[in-house]
Amino acid sequence: MNTILNFLYSLLELQNFLMLLVSVLVFFTVVTLVMPLLASQDLKKKARQVTVEREQLRAKQRAELMQKHKGRLREKPKGLAAKIVDKLNLREVFQAETARKNLRTAGYRSEKHLVTFLTIRLVAPFIFAAAAFIISGTSFDASFNMRLVALAMGAAAGYYAPNIYLTNQAKRRQESIRLAWSDALDLMLICVESGMSIEQAIAKVGIEIATTSVPLSEEMQLTSAELSYLSERTQAFENLAKRTGLPNVKSVVTALIQSERYGTPLGQALRVLAQENRDDRMAEAEKKAAALPPKLTVPMIGFFLPVIFVVLLGPALILVFKAKGG
Repeated sequence: MNTILNFLYSLLELQNFLMLLVSVLVFFTVVTLVMPLLASQDLKKKARQVTVEREQLRAKQRAELMQKHKGRLREKPKGLAAKIVDKLNLREVFQAETARKNLRTAGYRSEKHLVTFLTIRLVAPFIFAAAAFIISGTSFDASFNMRLVALAMGAAAGYYAPNIYLTNQAKRRQESIRLAWSDALDLMLICVESGMSIEQAIAKVGIEIATTSVPLSEEMQLTSAELSYLSERTQAFENLAKRTGLPNVKSVVTALIQSERYGTPLGQALRVLAQENRDDRMAEAEKKAAALPPKLTVPMIGFFLPVIFVVLLGPALILVFKAKGG
């Protein structure tokens, strides 16, 4: 007990108290300097763990995607059509890159679709020409020269028919995407502002927008998959713009790429783009409404005015005919 009291009394001395105070201050100074270094190392460790986990998620999603499509993503086309395309070098004859781009816009993405399209372009002129030659002779009893003209016209129709069909399919798909894009952009803005990442937002919007536009849902889900397994995230956004071929989608893709590269606020950019899309839709609706009266002029003259004349002049003409008859 006396020893403890002596120790406490010694601490109350000025010299010992100053030494103790300095020691405590030095200790806290060292702790203050060392803790940020430890925290930075811990942050780097956590960042590495996040990177590893992200790569694991990418690998898992890639495996699920391959399992879903059963390995068809890199499957090389086989069969008679593929042999015909390779033997006759139809990829260069019919400009395969342009055809591939148009097929992707129309929703046909695999190499099998390209081979089928090139084969149809080769065979269609012969089929159309033979059908025109036979029909002109059996149904219309045309002369031989007229049948030759029908044969040439059928061959020309068969040559352009696949491209016309593909163009119509692409326009129909683009129209569906264009009509649903404003709603998808609003949903994406809500998801981003609620704290979701852009990958989660695109995946969520791709699921929710399926009831409005199936083509847009496919494109959003494909973009979400590409964000998971492509090394360059900007490439996934660029692929979305190329597949759709719509100016509204390209403007949003540009904003996403700028946000990815330079760290610009994505929510504000999406808000501005969503407002612009709504304004464009309203302007387009007003344009269609303004063009409606001229379009109704011909139907009114052809269908409404004769009925009005009959209703107004019919009774008077009946009375005139009765008076002359009497």
